[in-house]
Amino acid sequence: MDIADLITPLSVIAQLRVANKKSALQELAKRAAAMTGLPERAIFDVLLERERLGSTGIGMGVGIPHGKLAGLTGLYGIFARLERPIPFEAIDDRPVDLIFLLLAPEDAGTDHLKALALVSRLLRDRAACEKLRGTDNADAIFALLTNAATDAV
Repeated sequence: MDIADLITPLSVIAQLRVANKKSALQELAKRAAAMTGLPERAIFDVLLERERLGSTGIGMGVGIPHGKLAGLTGLYGIFARLERPIPFEAIDDRPVDLIFLLLAPEDAGTDHLKALALVSRLLRDRAACEKLRGTDNADAIFALLTNAATDAV
């Protein structure tokens, strides 16, 4: 599995303007609905339900909200670089400015976990995150994400 299996250039948001965690999840759910054809509300509810279990803010300014949904036929990802960091209740209490949304089919099993591990490994790399923070061009961000993942293998 590769990052390019999860995202396309169209699923990269270079400058997402949101004020808080809830509005970030709402905006990502709206964009995911357009990609997947599933109802925005269903996606948002799954993301909120997962956040209630514990924040998906993994530290170092990174959030990886994720969930499983009936009706999905494959794994979907959206990467967003926020214009300004927002509170996210991350494990290190730092605000988040890089978010990778991951959605999986209900029966994804280990594929969901493998995708989460791949994204987590990539976004725990300080150098990769600094490069992502250093550009506001969606095509450049996509190239950084896919090249960084390839370089890490």
